[in-house]
Amino acid sequence: MATILVRYGEIALKGKNRGQFEQQLHRNLKGALHDLEASVTRHRGRFSVNCPDAVLHQITIRLGRIFGLTSFSPVYETVLDIEAIKEKAAGIVRDLPDSKNTFKVKARRSNKDFPYSSPELNRILGAHLLHSYPGLAVKIDDPSFTLEVEIGYHKAYLYLERISGPGGLPVGTCGRALLLLSGGIDSPAAGWLAMKRGLSVEAVHFHSFPFTSRHSLEKVVDLCRKLVLYGYKLPLHQVSVTKIQEALRKNCPDELGVILLRRMMLRLAERLCGQRKLQALVTGESLGQVASQTLESIDVISKATRMLILRPLIGFDKLEITGIAEKIDTYQTSILPFEDCCTLFVPGSPVTKPKLAVVERSEQNLDLEFLLDEAMKTLETQIIR
Repeated sequence: MATILVRYGEIALKGKNRGQFEQQLHRNLKGALHDLEASVTRHRGRFSVNCPDAVLHQITIRLGRIFGLTSFSPVYETVLDIEAIKEKAAGIVRDLPDSKNTFKVKARRSNKDFPYSSPELNRILGAHLLHSYPGLAVKIDDPSFTLEVEIGYHKAYLYLERISGPGGLPVGTCGRALLLLSGGIDSPAAGWLAMKRGLSVEAVHFHSFPFTSRHSLEKVVDLCRKLVLYGYKLPLHQVSVTKIQEALRKNCPDELGVILLRRMMLRLAERLCGQRKLQALVTGESLGQVASQTLESIDVISKATRMLILRPLIGFDKLEITGIAEKIDTYQTSILPFEDCCTLFVPGSPVTKPKLAVVERSEQNLDLEFLLDEAMKTLETQIIR
C-alpha cells in the first residue's frame, strides 16, 4: 500500500469557518478517488490518502486537479521514534542512484510533544546519513535531493518530492453559479477560475440548431468533460435561441443584434438560476476584446438582469486566457471550427457604444415574454460526470 500526504494552504486562514472548508475538501477528495480503492483520512492541517501501489499514478493525476490542495507527496511512514526515523531515512537514501550525492534535510514538527525540534531533527538525520553513506555531502543550496520529514501526531512521514496542487478553495465552499458556456476559448477558462474560488458550477449553452450543427453541441459537451475533472459533476443545460435570433433579425437593427441577443441570454439564464436556486452568473467577458465587451456594451447588457454577474477574465488579455485554456486542456477543443449562436449572425459593423434607451426602444418591437417562454420550453439538461 502507498500513502500520500496532502497539504492545503488558504483553508488554514479561515478561522472559525475552517472546519467547513476542511469537511468540503474531505468530501471532494473522497469523491474524486471513490473508484480507486483509496481511503482518505483527515489529520490536523493535513489529509492522507492510502491506496494500492498499482493506482498511485492515477491518484496523483487526480489530486493535481482538486482545488484547495497546495501540494502532495508520496511518503514513507514510520512510528514516532527517533531511531525508527533514522533507520527509515537511511533506507530511503539507500535506494537512490549514485548521482544523488548531495542533500539536505528539511524537518517540520507539527507535534510539539515530540522531544526533538525541527533544527535538531535536521542535524540528527543529516549526521546519520553522512555516517551511513560516506559518499554523501551536505549542500544547502540546490542539493541533488532533499529529504523532508514531517512529525505528525501519530506517525512520522518522510518524502523526497512535493507535487504542486492547483491551489484555490474546495469546489462547493463559496456557493453555486451558472456558467454561460459558449464553444469558444474564454468561457471554459472563466468557469475553471470560478471553480478555483470554490464555486460549484452548472453550465448553460445557447444554440441555434439547425443553423448551428450538432457538432457544436458535442463540442460543448467535450468542454464540460474537461471542466468536470475539477468538479466531479457538472449539469449542462442547453437552450435554443433560434426563434429569438429570427425575431431579432426581422424586427431590430442589425448593428444591435449581438447586444440584444446577449441581453436575452441573461434573461434566460436568470430564469434558469431561479429554477436551479443558483446565486450568480459567470461569463467569459474580457474588457475590450470584442465589440460586445466594451465598457458601454457590458453595462447595457448587464442591465437586462438583476443577477450578480462574475467575470473572472475581465482583466486578462487573449494570450493569458489562451494560456489557461492550454493548461486545462480545453484549447484544442475550443478552436474546432463549429460556429455557435453568437458568431453565426455577427453584423458587419456592430455598435461598440450602445445607448440603453436605444436598445430598450428596439426591444419594444419584440414580444419578450413569449420569446423567453418559448426558448425555455427547449431546455434540455444532462449531467456530465
